[in-house]
Amino acid sequence: MKTHEVTDLISVIIPVYNAENSIGTTLDSVRKQTWKGSFEIIIIDDGSTDRSIAIVESFRLNNPSLDIKIVRQSNRGVSAARNRGLKMATGNFLALLDADDVWLPEKTKLQMHYLKNDSLDIDFLSCVRVGHRVKFPYSADQNGLIPVTFQKLLLRNEIPTPTVIFKRKILENTGFFSESHRFAEDHNYWLKIARKNRMFILNKELVVAGGGKRSFGASGLSGNLREMEKGFQKTLVEMKELTFLSPSQYIFYKIFYSSKYILRLARNQYYKLKGR
Repeated sequence: MKTHEVTDLISVIIPVYNAENSIGTTLDSVRKQTWKGSFEIIIIDDGSTDRSIAIVESFRLNNPSLDIKIVRQSNRGVSAARNRGLKMATGNFLALLDADDVWLPEKTKLQMHYLKNDSLDIDFLSCVRVGHRVKFPYSADQNGLIPVTFQKLLLRNEIPTPTVIFKRKILENTGFFSESHRFAEDHNYWLKIARKNRMFILNKELVVAGGGKRSFGASGLSGNLREMEKGFQKTLVEMKELTFLSPSQYIFYKIFYSSKYILRLARNQYYKLKGR
């Protein structure tokens, strides 16, 4: 392997749990990337009981040029699965993808253009999911980049997990996902990353997340609004204990998140009545 291929290697971490209906399409979206560097695809089977891994095995057999690794473990949750993949990864760039999400072909090429631009000094780069518009307090600069900070993330998380690529240095200065968080675990991790790294969102729609369903209340872990709310509140306690939040800030955000939860319940009920 050439030197530039090693430094440009993207390790793609994909946790899989009973995703037989979508994992083939997800893997195919990685195969179709126009990025000219190399990929290693690390599949973490988190205790699937369906045909998910048989489909992955078949895909690997039919695409021998792709570096696909498969690891099996008992069901431990998405954070533990991602962490295992991150610890195995050899790339200087780490990408997160879920087994029901799809990357558009230009996704990694466009993000790597920015990540490899030393003058921009970007450590972590997300993008926008298809059909979504990034809202306040976020706004794009002249480069089409949306700065992300700890305070902005506290107000609103605009970073879906499958949109993310980040540099290996983040594992060194921040660590890994909290395995005690089974809900809203991404928000918890992004907040910690924001303390020491430069984070941005590329203002382009490059990922179809969850088959295009709503981000909250429709399916998957985010469909459990009550547990998601518990996850947010648990993160606030941790941020306070780490002294990232003052006691008064903690109280403010505790009330703020509780209010958002009530609004989500009402909005979710409205969408259900509309058949959405």
